[in-house]
Amino acid sequence: MKLGKKKSIEEQNLKQQASVLDYVIIVIIGIILLYPLVWMFFATFKDNSEIFGSVSLLPKVWHFENYTNGWKGSAGFTYTKFFINTFVLVIPTTLLTLFSSTLVAYGFARFNLPHKKLLFTLLLAMMMLPNTVVIIPRYLLYNKFGWVDSYMPFYAPAILCCNSFFPYMIIQFLRGIPRDLDESAYIDGCSSWTTLWKIILPLMKPALFSAGLFQFLWTYNDYFNSLIFINSVKKYPISLAVRLSLDSESVVQWGKVMAMAFVAVVPLMILFFAAQKYFVEGIATSGMKN
Repeated sequence: MKLGKKKSIEEQNLKQQASVLDYVIIVIIGIILLYPLVWMFFATFKDNSEIFGSVSLLPKVWHFENYTNGWKGSAGFTYTKFFINTFVLVIPTTLLTLFSSTLVAYGFARFNLPHKKLLFTLLLAMMMLPNTVVIIPRYLLYNKFGWVDSYMPFYAPAILCCNSFFPYMIIQFLRGIPRDLDESAYIDGCSSWTTLWKIILPLMKPALFSAGLFQFLWTYNDYFNSLIFINSVKKYPISLAVRLSLDSESVVQWGKVMAMAFVAVVPLMILFFAAQKYFVEGIATSGMKN
């Protein structure tokens, strides 16, 4: 008995030591990953000479004016305008993507469509198609429609569910929702649309939050497509505005650039931490299947 107790105590000690070691490793990796962001934050208070001539993390002189001067923007437009443009671009794109992806995923997951397997194969094939392959045909098409230098090149693909990653992700989540719920709703006289709206959609919150967060982040950070389709400075989102600040002066004031880059990151950090619970749950359960 004493020997058994001794072994169990040793096992518990080993588990505790392993747990402490795991936490130490996680903390070290976290510090390494967060250091660039912390460095950028303190660099927002430095001038050029200190950014390039000092290895100290903390600034010797705190230049708070980098934020006020940086917010004045470039080409006669402040960052207030650029942030408004960004949210006018990103929020409708995200909402339209969720709407179209939900309908497409619901169709694939719950209905026996003609040539369903072929269509699903094409959906998967679209995920493997690089954006650089279709960017020229898209530009020529949008130019004929008169959509260049507007936000329609972002809205139209969203409403037509052109990004197949999101319906695929939601399909995997829907497969984990029992069909018995649909059948019970049909027995109660609900239509397919009512079943989706009142029964299925409330259960899809984790997947929708995850998809919405992905689309928000990708559209918010999208520099390439914004550069191709948006020409007027007055319509620039934040990704182009930060780049514009590098071209507007003969000598780049990196403190101002860092300040505006950090301000641009803040909404993403707030969004991620606010939706972290649903995001993790949606990613964890998207592969479940009954």
